[in-house]
Amino acid sequence: MQLNDILADAQDQDRGRDFDLLDPVTGKTIGITLRIAGPDSATQARARLQMVDDLAEMADDEGRVSAISREKARLNSLARCVLGWNVQEDGEQVPFTHANVLRFLKAALWVQQQVDGFASDRAAFRGR
Repeated sequence: MQLNDILADAQDQDRGRDFDLLDPVTGKTIGITLRIAGPDSATQARARLQMVDDLAEMADDEGRVSAISREKARLNSLARCVLGWNVQEDGEQVPFTHANVLRFLKAALWVQQQVDGFASDRAAFRGR
């Protein structure tokens, strides 16, 4: 592998990959697809930097950040890694906005775990 291969891989990861959310019990697809940026993408790098800025802003006078604030920063960072989606509610497409991605991620811990797991899996982003 050469430097140009590494750079090309990172750029490719910025385009994201589609991920089908799975039922947490059966492991079968549930009809929700998310496009997620890869772990070496500029998108995820910006999300990490923004999370650090967010945490700094949330800190009190002694530099402490509450657990609630840390969780809010973590979810915002994860939401920034989602580039698009196919999500429906009551038979209608849900608009792709940061606020809606947050609402989606907050729906269940298993949703967050699957999105986070895919977003951090370099193997899922290798080759096309």
